[in-house]
Amino acid sequence: MAVDYATLKKGGFMRQKQKNNFSLRLQVVGGNLTAENLTKIAEVAEKYGDGYVHLTSRQSVEIPFIKLADIDEVKEELAKGGCKPGVCGPRVRTITACQGNQICPSGNIDSYRIAQALDERYYARELPHKFKFGVTGCQNNCLKAEENDVGIKGACIPEYEESSCIMCGVCAKACREDAITIQDGKLTLDTTKCNYCGRCVKSCPTEAWKGESGYLVSFGGLFGNHIHRGEQLLPVITSEEQLFRVTDAAIQFFDDNANPSERFQFTLERVGIDKFKEVLKEAYDG
Repeated sequence: MAVDYATLKKGGFMRQKQKNNFSLRLQVVGGNLTAENLTKIAEVAEKYGDGYVHLTSRQSVEIPFIKLADIDEVKEELAKGGCKPGVCGPRVRTITACQGNQICPSGNIDSYRIAQALDERYYARELPHKFKFGVTGCQNNCLKAEENDVGIKGACIPEYEESSCIMCGVCAKACREDAITIQDGKLTLDTTKCNYCGRCVKSCPTEAWKGESGYLVSFGGLFGNHIHRGEQLLPVITSEEQLFRVTDAAIQFFDDNANPSERFQFTLERVGIDKFKEVLKEAYDG
């Protein structure tokens, strides 16, 4: 009986060098696994694999040395622990994320919740080639947003309330972009230098700085045979509704215009970045 390797790969089972052995990629959203998930993964790796797992660069787990004859049984066992096989090939891949503002003091957005929403919206969608999303909570960029086809970075839009300020200078010291200056008893914010990191808001002892969460989105990141830093083509995005209008537009542009086996950045170069910017602006403006 012929083995349908394409279907197996689509379902997360990737062929190994060893005949009839597969490395199973699991679906892991934002790098989060429960204790129940981990227990079941360990059991499956011990019983059906070679007793270990591989942690991928995109926050997933792969169980190598799964035998062809055991594939259906492995899927059934994993399901008992709330685990699902992942995907490979030309489709939306694992959504990666840092821990965001629910855990990290630097976080400006709930990265994991955004990753979950992206997963529900796009995960495993069939496309001309693979497509990657990454969500990072702030300018520390632990998740390396610009390596992704679409990268989302948490922003904090600062607003200064002079009446609450005691001119202590803590915000100016905290700002790594030299966007805040205090001279002759007057504080000035240079908005052309501000990168929306939110350090001024988080450091202020009197809450003279207020912050509104937002999103900085980059497009066309690549990190493989060719390397390209994703580019921010829009101003800061101020709502989730606006964010998903933009991500919808980006992925649809790729679906409509990409050639088979062509990554997003190469589609943008071939079709024209100006055409893409028009589509993004329309989505941004609603």
